[in-house]
Amino acid sequence: MSSASFRRKQRWSLQPLTPLMEGPDLGMEDSEGGKKESSWDLIRDWFKMQRIVPGSNSSSPMSSVQGSGKTQDLRLLIGVLGCPLAPIPIPKKPISPIHIKDIPIESSTAYYIIQQYLAATGCSKHDGGAKSMYSTGTVKLIRCETEISTGKNVRTLGSRSSENGCFVLWQMSPGMWSLELAVAGHKVVAGSDGKIVWRHTPWLGAHAAKGPQRPLRRIIQGLDPRSTASLFGKAQCLGEKRIGEDDCFVLKVTADRAAVMERNEGPAEVIRHVLYGYFSQKSGLLIYMEDSHLTRVHSPENDAVYWETTIGSSIGEYRDVDGVRIGHQGRTVATVFRFGETSRHHTRTRMEEIWNINDVVFNVPGLSSDSFIPPAEILEAASASP
Repeated sequence: MSSASFRRKQRWSLQPLTPLMEGPDLGMEDSEGGKKESSWDLIRDWFKMQRIVPGSNSSSPMSSVQGSGKTQDLRLLIGVLGCPLAPIPIPKKPISPIHIKDIPIESSTAYYIIQQYLAATGCSKHDGGAKSMYSTGTVKLIRCETEISTGKNVRTLGSRSSENGCFVLWQMSPGMWSLELAVAGHKVVAGSDGKIVWRHTPWLGAHAAKGPQRPLRRIIQGLDPRSTASLFGKAQCLGEKRIGEDDCFVLKVTADRAAVMERNEGPAEVIRHVLYGYFSQKSGLLIYMEDSHLTRVHSPENDAVYWETTIGSSIGEYRDVDGVRIGHQGRTVATVFRFGETSRHHTRTRMEEIWNINDVVFNVPGLSSDSFIPPAEILEAASASP
């Protein structure tokens, strides 16, 4: 059976739908008064596990605690690094020529940097670009280390260990994509039909993303230069910065306030989501990308708690695939920073991913929009919503 036919017949077990969150949750209640777990709960539960110190007087065997902590570690890693989304949607219209006198110098400079990037990757020679893409790769997820500060002293908890995995990614214009990621027996499936972005995990079920339809971050970190260029089409140039051995131009693009507010859910308020691209002055290629996502979670009893998630990806090993230069190797470091408005206490968690691209194919035969149909419960929830 072909992968497209399999995906058309595929149905996930029915799960309560909650929005696809990108940070912690205070613990929302379902209609029966029970706690409804969301993807943000994984972060909160992980921090609770870090407070269990070996040697304490706990009634639970330490092996059980460590086993539970290992599972929480992996779920947090997959939740943060598995299939994050870019801050803003990819514009449907291609980048058009500009008139220098009509726009600020920061915008005109960014425009010419993006034109150099399109030329460096070979996209300028291919009118319209590929209509579809298939890619496979491997990942190595490195477990978390946490720094806990009480204002007087700082503790570092956790040890570095890793899990290997692999992924398969399909993409089709406009805005359709599908990702299957498997790590240590855990499988995550995510996708978009061009209108709805969704994700399915064994522990959370199916979840739909709120707000505008945004691309998968993996696609814009070297796999699809044309989409990356479109994403930075309205960027501003902040200046120059050295990354490793490369002098780079720094471009910044920010999600607008209205789009960010659409992603709010319950007590969680998204404050900002910003993306930075570092383009080599020598090669013209994107060699580093970083996005920062800040959320404020309100509580009736306590001060507001802020969660800032920063994900930085180095991109390298550019190789020619049908005339287009694709980044085939990279390393991503994510940091989850938790702090309060008045408290001096904070917690910082660090995790890593090393990724490699094994195969890239453009214009995949037989791939159609039917291959990107969301799970039935996602469609049912979308049709039932006003």
